[in-house]
Amino acid sequence: MSLASVYCDRTKPLNHLFLGYAGSAFSIRPPLWSWSSSSCSQPTFSLIFRSSRTFESLLRPSETCLGEAFVSGELDVEGDIFAAFGVAEWLFDRHIGLRDRILAELHHDSLALAKWLTKGPKHSRRRDAASISHHYDLPVEFYEPWLGPTLLYSAAYFRDSSTDLDAAQMDKLDLICRKLDLQPGDRFMDIGCGWGSLAISAASIYEAQVRGITVSKRQARVAAQRISEAELGDRCFVEYRGYRDALDLPLRYDKLASIGMFEHVGVKNLPGYFRIALNLLAPGGLFLNSGIVRAAESPRRKQSFIDQYVFPDGELPTLTESLRAAEGSGFEIRDVESLREHYARTLRLWVRNLQERSSGLLQTVSERTLRTWLLYMAGSAAAFERGDISVCQVLLLRRHPGHKAELRTRENWYAGHRAESSHSTPTIEVFARKNGVRKAVGSHHGEIIGNRPRYLPCARFQVDSHQRPQR
Repeated sequence: MSLASVYCDRTKPLNHLFLGYAGSAFSIRPPLWSWSSSSCSQPTFSLIFRSSRTFESLLRPSETCLGEAFVSGELDVEGDIFAAFGVAEWLFDRHIGLRDRILAELHHDSLALAKWLTKGPKHSRRRDAASISHHYDLPVEFYEPWLGPTLLYSAAYFRDSSTDLDAAQMDKLDLICRKLDLQPGDRFMDIGCGWGSLAISAASIYEAQVRGITVSKRQARVAAQRISEAELGDRCFVEYRGYRDALDLPLRYDKLASIGMFEHVGVKNLPGYFRIALNLLAPGGLFLNSGIVRAAESPRRKQSFIDQYVFPDGELPTLTESLRAAEGSGFEIRDVESLREHYARTLRLWVRNLQERSSGLLQTVSERTLRTWLLYMAGSAAAFERGDISVCQVLLLRRHPGHKAELRTRENWYAGHRAESSHSTPTIEVFARKNGVRKAVGSHHGEIIGNRPRYLPCARFQVDSHQRPQR
């Protein structure tokens, strides 16, 4: 048999698989041979298969199968990793036979049953806490090099294409506080507060009285330490508490925010989530809910790499589903804003940081963990750019019976670029604690939340003058 005949036999399945493909040119490189999608264009990227067995999985692909091959190192991407997801979508959207659909359903159902038996019902308190821990309870030294000193794990807000990531994240915090019309002395709760950046900003710049809650113990410890280092303990603290337990607190709040948290709630639980938020607010209070939503025409995949490896039990509602749940719970919808392109840009910058700082990150986490996050964020960036998903800030009001509302416009939210006035806007200063380990005091319904490593850079939010941002 001639070499040409052998090559023809090898490439025939690929020619059939990608018949009609019109995306970016790419190549496939199994061991000892290669194939290109275009004979007249240079490949934008190459899919490199380390073994023939892994290459064969491409011919009957699934999201979890190819994802596992990448995180294990059996599959690699050389070149533009974002463009590779166009090929993935082509494969996943092709016609799937009845046999493959049945196998996918059986696989999904078996995984769901195993989770129910070992971790309890979906979106129970215990299982939700385990899911959050799975995603967020890596060492903070892993997150800080690619998130930056703000430690904000949500979409930044880019006023223009020249804005860097740190400035865009600070602008996002400012926009949230402006939308909430946050005033000195306002009682403010941040639901799912992460490492405390919004809480610190609201307390230091807007002089609010802030409580943050999270079901990640590691995040609570770091947030408590940052608050202590910012000397804001008199008006800001963070505790380990879930949103369903927040109603046990004696206070009601003037303002609430939930940024990048409600993806963990579950579509069926959204009405209960919004009812809890409504009951946490005093009459006339505002709630800014920001989270990722699924496009109405984008179906939920039962075999999901993200569900299995990254966000266990995460569910993306459509915008319509979330608005219906909020309004049905008693909220008045005051404003909706999509920041889809902003999240795509944020993710691209995170991916760049991950790639540039990979050698240092591998001192903290395994290569498998690093590759999982790289694949997850690059794929998410591609999904935002396609429009399959978006992120929306929704401003909600708990009506005050008999209260006459003031006329409001959006102009004040977007007025006053931070760079235009150094006398009225927040800045960020990064510093390192090198001498000794400082004790972080927070609570798990009153308990002390531990220590933080001495070498961690952290963020201190300061106001350049005695003036607060003009609104």
